[in-house]
Amino acid sequence: MARAGGAPPGPVLLLLLLLLRLPGAPGEAERAAPGAWPGVQRLREHWRAAGAVSRRYWAAFSCQVWPDACEDGRAAAPLGWDLPLWAQRYLDRLTTWYCSFQDACEGRDSRVSNNFPGLASDLSGRLHGQHLAGELVLARVRGYLEAPRPPKALALSFHGWSGTGKSFLARILAEHLYLDGPRSACVRMFIATYHFPHPKYVDLYKEQLTSQIQRTQQRCHQSLFIFDEAEKLHPGLLELLVPHLEPRALEGQGEAPRNIFLFLSNLGGNVINEVVLKWLKAGRPREEITLEDMEPHLRAELAESTESGFGQSRLVKDGLVDLFIPFLPLEYRHVRLCVRDAFVSQELLYTDEALDQIATMLTYVPKEEQFFSSQGCKSISQRINYVLP
Repeated sequence: MARAGGAPPGPVLLLLLLLLRLPGAPGEAERAAPGAWPGVQRLREHWRAAGAVSRRYWAAFSCQVWPDACEDGRAAAPLGWDLPLWAQRYLDRLTTWYCSFQDACEGRDSRVSNNFPGLASDLSGRLHGQHLAGELVLARVRGYLEAPRPPKALALSFHGWSGTGKSFLARILAEHLYLDGPRSACVRMFIATYHFPHPKYVDLYKEQLTSQIQRTQQRCHQSLFIFDEAEKLHPGLLELLVPHLEPRALEGQGEAPRNIFLFLSNLGGNVINEVVLKWLKAGRPREEITLEDMEPHLRAELAESTESGFGQSRLVKDGLVDLFIPFLPLEYRHVRLCVRDAFVSQELLYTDEALDQIATMLTYVPKEEQFFSSQGCKSISQRINYVLP
C-alpha cells in the first residue's frame, strides 16, 4: 500500500509508464499529429495540469484513492476544501479517471456491516443520559436500512447543548454501519466553521459540496453524511441539500440507494434544558421523558430562531427532516460514567475517588440546583492527568 506523499504503488507506476508511451502523452508531444487522437490530447492536457500540482496534491489524491494509507490523520477531513478551485477540478478528474481503470475506488460498499445488535449495545452502554436519542436513532436507522425501497434519504437532526453526545452518537453509528467506521469512504463529515468558513466563497463551497456528495453516492450504495454545527451552514448550502432529501421516483426493480443525512446543532439546547429542569423539579425521572414531551417545544424554538437560517430553511419548512432528536442535559451521574469510560479507553486503573474528583471539576447549572453539567462530558480525557500519580 502506498504512503501519502510517497512513491506511487505498482499499478499507478505502470499506468504512468503507459501514458509516457502513448501518442500525445507528456514527453511525446512533438511526435503526435495535431488532432490525431482528441481523447489523448485532452488527457495530456489534464495530466499536465495535474502534474503541475505540488506533492501536496499527490498526497491528497492518494489519500482519496487509498484512505488507509494516509498518515497523521490527513484523511480525517473530506478532501479538497482548501485547494484552489482549478487544482481541485483536475484532482477530481484525475481520481475519476484513475478509478475507471480498476477496482481500488469501487467495491468499498462491500464493507457495509449494519451491525444493529452492536449498535444497540453501544447506544445503551456508551451513550450516557440519552435514552431518548439512542432509542430513536436505532429505530429510525434500522427501519430505513431494512426497508425494501425507501422513497427518500433519511434525515435526522440532533439538538442539544455541547458535550451531550451528538457527535459521539454519530461516530457510534458510523462504527456499526461500516467496517471502516468513520474512516469509511462512504462516510463524509462536514463542519460548518471549518469546511465553509467564509460566506463570500459560498459558490465555491456549493460546487465542492455537490462534487463530494455525488462522488460518494456514485461510489457507495449506502452513504452517511454528517453536518456538524448545522445552525451555522450558509442558506445557500442548506438550499443545495434540498434535492438530495426530497422524495424520488423509484425506477426499475433493483434495490434503492440509501443515504443518511445527520444534522448536529446546538439550536434548541436551552428549551430542551428548561423542559428537563421542570420535569426533574416535579420529581419525575428523566427516563420517562418521551419525544411527545419534547418535540413541540423544540420545533417552536427552531421556527422562532433568528440567529440561524436552519429553522427557516426548506429542509425544515418542507418537512424534509424526518425527525428532530433532543439530547438531554447531562447530570453528575452521567458525567461520572463518562469519566469511567475515559479511564477504560486509556487502559488506566481508576477508583471511585478519582471518578468523583474529576466529575466535580466541571461546572454545574443552574446556580441554585446545579443539576446539569454546562460542558456535558467534554474535556474529561484531559482532566485525567490531574489525578494520576
